[in-house]
Amino acid sequence: MEKEEEKTEVKTNKEIEEEKSELDTGIGTKEVVALKPGTVKISSVTLEDVQVKPGEVLKKAVCLCKHPDREEMVSISTVRYLQAAKLKTSGLWFKLDEDKMIPKNSALAAFLKHNKVETIRELNDKEVETVLDDKEYLAFKAY
Repeated sequence: MEKEEEKTEVKTNKEIEEEKSELDTGIGTKEVVALKPGTVKISSVTLEDVQVKPGEVLKKAVCLCKHPDREEMVSISTVRYLQAAKLKTSGLWFKLDEDKMIPKNSALAAFLKHNKVETIRELNDKEVETVLDDKEYLAFKAY
């Protein structure tokens, strides 16, 4: 019976130096360029499970969008909308009322109404506006 050879990963001097230089990288003076707000086209919408607390999972509408400044698709799942004359930012949480409908005062309902659709499915292929939220991430504009 042959003895298995132990394989040891050996790094070259160049790899060791590159690793050291990355570990010694300091803080720069430039900010990362975020995507600019503008019109995006929603390619698809899915409802994804999101764990909000241990043992509590909620569904959130996540829109896969084509942004004019990026080749890759962008996921957006938040909206800025007016509620009681105040601008709010919220996730597109999918909840149902007692009639098994989207509550009319929810962020998701505000987004649907603003874009003149009745159902989440109708968002597919829709062009919608985006804005930056408080953390400078893209959010849908619904005001």
